[in-house]
Amino acid sequence: MTATIGVNTFVWYSPLTDEGLRTIIPRVAGWGFETIELVLENAGDWNPQLAAELVEEYGIQPAVSAVVPPGRNIVAASDDEIARTQEFYKHCVDVAQIVGARIVGGPMYTAVGRTWRLTADERKDLLRDYAENMRPVADAAGDAGVVLAVEALNRYETSFINTTEQLLEAIDPLPIESVGLLFDTYHANIEEKDPAAALRAAAPRLRAMQVCANDRGTPGEDHIDWAAYGEVLRDIDYQGAMSIETFTPENEVIATAASIWRQLAASPDALARDGLEFLRQWRSTWAS
Repeated sequence: MTATIGVNTFVWYSPLTDEGLRTIIPRVAGWGFETIELVLENAGDWNPQLAAELVEEYGIQPAVSAVVPPGRNIVAASDDEIARTQEFYKHCVDVAQIVGARIVGGPMYTAVGRTWRLTADERKDLLRDYAENMRPVADAAGDAGVVLAVEALNRYETSFINTTEQLLEAIDPLPIESVGLLFDTYHANIEEKDPAAALRAAAPRLRAMQVCANDRGTPGEDHIDWAAYGEVLRDIDYQGAMSIETFTPENEVIATAASIWRQLAASPDALARDGLEFLRQWRSTWAS
């Protein structure tokens, strides 16, 4: 086995629908992608059974991406909101099980874009709450054979978990079998003093990666030190997915949330295909 190269459906769609599934799964599989991250913004956006049939037909591995919009918080929120968020994450686990995905990834803690100042004591309390409130979700994931891959975001998208060190602290009390870490090169470029060292530190809980340029565009067309990342991935014998995740500026809601104000490539298809070519060449330099 070796690491697989994937792509996230946010490159083209928000929200993903059944029509989108029928269009994009055959297309990206035909190009040679080995994994597809299926974005789930709300329950019912797309049919998990249809997705299961399509990924099997086209021979591509699925993962599920859990979206965390305003009002979806598992800490620093009302009991009702926390319960609704837990139920959504459990739903993502159910969808993953139907689709045949082993990973549910995303910034599963507070809503993307929610920022506020935290004292050291407040952070300590929130970390305790996080472990307590995520445990039922972690247990459901464990029962389903699914891993929650939690993602750190940059300082403009959250004030709770920005670095690998913070994320490792947050998930440490949770079962290693069902809760891991998703490492994103875009966020790491902003927040980590040494991104490759952060990736190495993440290794014991590393379950998935998202790989984009420093401007959230095509991987390889950037200043990221891919050789340093490759050295780490070779050393740890990484065998998970490495998926391109970016966003189309045509979708006003998601583009605004992700601060996408310009075209990052000639087209979403061009970004995906050029990224795939680079990632194949890069992987060949370190994967056995």
